[in-house]
Amino acid sequence: MLGAGGGTITEHRARPKAPLIAKLVTALAFLLLYIPLLALVAYSFVDWAPGRPAIFTGKWYIEAFQDESLRSAVSTSLWVGIFTTIGATFLGTTGAIALERFHFPGKKLFDAFTLIPLIVPEIVFGLSLLIWFVAIHLTLGIFSIVLAHITFSFSYVIITVRTRLQDFDFSLEEAARDLGASPAQTFWRVTFPLIWPGVLSGALMAFTLSFDDFLITFFTAGVGSDTLPIKLYSMIKFGISPKVNALSTLILVATVILVLMLFRPRKKTSPKSASALPEGLAA
Repeated sequence: MLGAGGGTITEHRARPKAPLIAKLVTALAFLLLYIPLLALVAYSFVDWAPGRPAIFTGKWYIEAFQDESLRSAVSTSLWVGIFTTIGATFLGTTGAIALERFHFPGKKLFDAFTLIPLIVPEIVFGLSLLIWFVAIHLTLGIFSIVLAHITFSFSYVIITVRTRLQDFDFSLEEAARDLGASPAQTFWRVTFPLIWPGVLSGALMAFTLSFDDFLITFFTAGVGSDTLPIKLYSMIKFGISPKVNALSTLILVATVILVLMLFRPRKKTSPKSASALPEGLAA
């Protein structure tokens, strides 16, 4: 629609209200997703036994902290997740930059190979890794678990970083080089800050996949290297202990806090500060 001065006036139309059936379906979907989590939290505070009423208590958290085997499994999962995240993020980021920027023989084949961990069933992937580790006489343990987790998780990093690179303005790098920045300075002061959201998303995904993986870990873990999923599996074979509910609740709370810290709204920067060149490039 044209205004009196020849300018364009954009009409802001109100969105139509959602029908009742759409609201009910949405509410039902959220209930199906979150009721199990709420039940998990509730049962972590309940001491129940046949023949007597349920009692509100926090003793399951105390017992979970006092369980040496659980603490060891959590520690193992955290260290495996950290090393997996470092390795997968490095390989995935460098691989994404190479695939997005450069042309080399076998690029299409390598690009296709990066999708294999996303397509192959985990049981086949885990069994193949076990056969390979045995063939090269690699002792199964934490190191073999980290290698296995890097193998299937770095593909997720490649995908997220490449998505970020597809919208990257390479003229910014050229401007930095024209201002006298070295290749290393250009990467760390221009390229990396701009692709950081994709790198962070890939790193978080790699850590999450590593921390909660069971099937591949089951095939590649050795004696004394049980991660938390394997430990929980061995515990629930004899019945679900309330300690498991308490530990799972703590992990859920830690995950929510981490997500809120990483993805909290940021203050808007002024156009002047947003357009400023990184410090040191204008010298």
